[in-house]
Amino acid sequence: MARQKALGHRLSDQGYDEARGEAFVTSIRPLLQRFAALGIALVALAVLAPAPSHAAAKIQHLVSPGGIEAWFVQDATVPLIAMEYAFGGGAAQDPAGKPGVGNMVADLLDEGSGDLDSRTFHERLERRAIELSFSSSRDSFRGSLRMLKDTRDEAFELLRMALTSPHFESADVERIRAQVMSGLRRETTNPNSLANRKFLALAYGEHPYGRPVNGTLDSVPAIEVADLKDYVRRVLARDTLKIAVVGDVDPATLGKLLDQTFGGLPAKGDLAPVADIEASRPPQRFFIPLDVPQTVVTFGGPGIRRDDPKFMAAYVVNHILGGGGLSSRLYREVREKRGLAYSVSEYLLWMQHSALFVGNTGTRADRAGDTVDAIDHEVRRMAEQGPTEQELDEAKSYLKGSQMLALDTSSKLAAALLQYQIDRLGIDYIERRNAIVDAVTAEDARQAAQRLWGQGLNTVIVGRAPQAAAQPAATPPAAN
Repeated sequence: MARQKALGHRLSDQGYDEARGEAFVTSIRPLLQRFAALGIALVALAVLAPAPSHAAAKIQHLVSPGGIEAWFVQDATVPLIAMEYAFGGGAAQDPAGKPGVGNMVADLLDEGSGDLDSRTFHERLERRAIELSFSSSRDSFRGSLRMLKDTRDEAFELLRMALTSPHFESADVERIRAQVMSGLRRETTNPNSLANRKFLALAYGEHPYGRPVNGTLDSVPAIEVADLKDYVRRVLARDTLKIAVVGDVDPATLGKLLDQTFGGLPAKGDLAPVADIEASRPPQRFFIPLDVPQTVVTFGGPGIRRDDPKFMAAYVVNHILGGGGLSSRLYREVREKRGLAYSVSEYLLWMQHSALFVGNTGTRADRAGDTVDAIDHEVRRMAEQGPTEQELDEAKSYLKGSQMLALDTSSKLAAALLQYQIDRLGIDYIERRNAIVDAVTAEDARQAAQRLWGQGLNTVIVGRAPQAAAQPAATPPAAN
């Protein structure tokens, strides 16, 4: 089945990159390779929306007859409709002792609902080329729906059923639980997964942000059907619902579809409060031994929240340091000049109650120390000196030019509009964004660099100890 089940979650499953249109679980700028969870495209329909500047001018604030709000771009260029939506809550609403509940709900909502069992439900999706998916990120429970214009009524009806009358049949629950557990077992030997989990645990401890979104080998077996139903009751409610739609549908028809789909949900959710938290301060370093060919390094520290007035300055200077792909300082210093790693990147990650900067690279075990030292040196140099005027001008030019090109499909534009709502950026943000980038001065960038990197790095290294890397791998015993 052509479904997208988010069984594993990377660090960047929430808090979206500006150059990707600020849009999760939503890949809008490929250079940072993040948020594939929400970047869903209809098979054989990678069609362009109108030119982004044209689409931005037509963004409507739609209110359905029943009072459900959405940001909407009507586009009749192709007979396609893309919808992204989110409920507040996400994995932060998992019970304290049971991380992974929201992730299990996301994997089970389309496993039979209403009068349809799991097999029949998916047969109807596939027969009509409807793409329906759900995911749980740290602060929101998200969904995506893609369909042709001719199948919109059935698509919205299947979504309504999934949201309002999921079955959670024992056989389906156990099948999905087994899939999740299989993914978690694989993570125990995956250096990237181990590094990410340790980094988040170091950053946030017992706070909900420190828990793995997809749960643990201990928590997932303890999740009961009652936990799943209680999560749905508390989280899937209209008061936190945000919706973005792009496609070939008129406002009156869309309003009716939204009422029919979401109108039966509870008016108010029952969310547990989540406290604001600052990530643990650097410098700290941890090593996790694992016998793998390549050592993985995850590094980072406290970030700058999306609502901070200096966020854009941080975003621009971060692009220069590590977010600009092949043009970034880290790439040049670590890969090109020293040959220590094949790639290295660093990005800002923001959530509703905290923010991080996070970087990743991989290298040989005997060069891990040199790699970390090179990264730390470049980070400290940026914190002390800030970027050059040329770097700043080039970064601003790139970020202004690339953003519009990044919103080149209905799905990407819908994902971006959803994230703009979540981040409270305003319906005219696309139009204002370049002026905000232009307003960043060299002094703004220098101050942001000092805030981000002045304390150094928290670092997690996963791989062989340097001395072990110099030895040949042990030969496994012959089978009897």
